[in-house]
Parts: sequence; structure tokens; C-alpha cells
Amino acid sequence: MTIVYPDAYTLNPGDLSWAPLQALGDVVFYDHTPTDELLERVSGAEAILVNKIRLNRSLLQQLPRLKYIGVTATGYDIIDVAAAREQGIVVSNVKGYSTDSVAQQTFALLLELTNHVGLHNESVHAGDWVKSPDFCYWRTPLVELSGKTLGLIGYGDIGRKVAEIGRAFGMNVLVNRRHPPKESVDGIRFVDVETVFSESDVVSLHCPATPETIGFVNYALMSKMKPSAYLINTSRGSLLNEAEVSSALNEGLIAGAGIDVLSLEPPEADNPLLTAKNCLITPHVAWATYEARQRLLERVVENLSAFMNGNPINVVS
Repeated sequence: MTIVYPDAYTLNPGDLSWAPLQALGDVVFYDHTPTDELLERVSGAEAILVNKIRLNRSLLQQLPRLKYIGVTATGYDIIDVAAAREQGIVVSNVKGYSTDSVAQQTFALLLELTNHVGLHNESVHAGDWVKSPDFCYWRTPLVELSGKTLGLIGYGDIGRKVAEIGRAFGMNVLVNRRHPPKESVDGIRFVDVETVFSESDVVSLHCPATPETIGFVNYALMSKMKPSAYLINTSRGSLLNEAEVSSALNEGLIAGAGIDVLSLEPPEADNPLLTAKNCLITPHVAWATYEARQRLLERVVENLSAFMNGNPINVVS
């Protein structure tokens, strides 16, 4: 089988072995592929693996040999699934590979907002501790998580893991989900969106981007939050109305935000969140631990192998 991976670098910049994938066929890897070179590179493929490159109807119609698309991620909105289905192309994705890593990044962002490890490290290396008249000092107030309220929007695998970690810190947990149970679960209280935002000391987003959720975090919703509260987004950048969230941060409606995803990635230089006050931004790395990427690659291989054996799994088409 001829397999082409036109944007392979993000999954494997060189620290993983491609051998299990190469055992399945003749694989052609490209670190990155410009849009104007995509058709030429994938024209002979029977299978395409893709992470973020879009495969639209027009392109798929020019690929008569193509039988399989393996999305090396969970989200598959980059694929015109309807067009693939019409052409008999099987599309599969990978779920659950980064749950622990994304939950870990959620708290990495939160702990930086509450403990300011980076700020104090820089201060010490700048000589401030050497010059200090006291045995210790702090450059900004420090916040303890125990006893605080963690509010979650979404309660899938990642949301549940974040709740578990939050409770280990001694936090109370509020959850908003589309279909809440009638009774509390393991001490978790299910409430509406407004209650999550108004009562929580930390609001963390873990829901998909849908017509109902795109841009739902806006100035009006943030104005319901405590001025000491934090907003964390390791889910989808489009959940935020970025201009209004930026305004809320600049006006001090909340204490800060930790964000791993933006609506456009890479962002434009004028994205308002890049200059917003007390806004930590990481470059969509929550999923990218070595361990998570290793699991992702293993499951990509499993998906393709299952398809080749006539029993496709994790099909979304």
C-alpha cells in the first residue's frame, strides 16, 4: 500500500520510530506541505495520514486511488467526511491518547497563575534573592487551591481527569455538561453554565466546538466571574470570543487566564490575547508529550492495520 503523510513533523519531529508504520507499506513522509504542493504529493496515495492539513471535496475528487484517510488526532473537521463517504473512502481518528497530558497541562497553566514559578525563578536568577534582606520573598500574591472551586465546562474523559486532579488538590468541583445526571456524582455538582462561571474560582473548558459553543465565552459571561478567578482553555480556541476575553482581562474582570489553544493557529500577530494582561499562552502543546505522541502513533498504526485487514476501527466517515 502506498501511504503518504504530508504533515508528519508535528507528530514525530524525530524522537519516535516510524518502523511500525513503515511495516505496513511504502510510506512517504513530508515534514510540512504547502497547499499548492498538496495534490502533487498525495496524488498516488492509497492511504493518507494527516494531522492538520485540510482534505476538501475538490481535492478528494482528484484522488481516485485513495481508499483510506487516517487522522492523526481526535478532531476530524479538516476532512470533508461526506465527500469521503460518497467516494467510499474510510476515515478514522484517534481518541483518548492525550487525556492525561491535557489534564496535566491544564494544571501546569493553573499552577503558573497561582504560584508564579517562572516569575520567581527569573527573579532569583536576576540576583533578587541574593540581595534580599529576608530569607524569602514573593513578587506577587500566591494562591492555595485547596478549598477553592473548580468549574468545568464539559465532562468527557479529559474533564473527568481534571476533576479527579482538582479533588486531589482539595478543590470543590462544579460541572456543566449537555446531559447531566439527576444526582451528584462522587461529590461533583452539576449546574448550568452561568453558575459555573459565577461560583468558580477556576473555570476550565473541556467541550467540543459546536455552533452552540463557538464564541460562548464572551465579555458578558466573564463579567459574572469573581475578580479573583482564573480561566483555563486547553480545549478549542474558538470557544472564546478572543476580543471580548482580552477586554475582560485588560479591565481586570478576572485575575488571569491560561490558554493553550487559539482560534487561528499559528495566530496572527494582532490576536488580542497575545497582549492581554495576565494571560499565559502556550502553543497548543497540551497533547504533545512524548508519551501521548507515542500512544497516538501506535493507534494510528492500529487503525491503518485494521483497515488493511478488512475490519476498520474508529471510523468517522
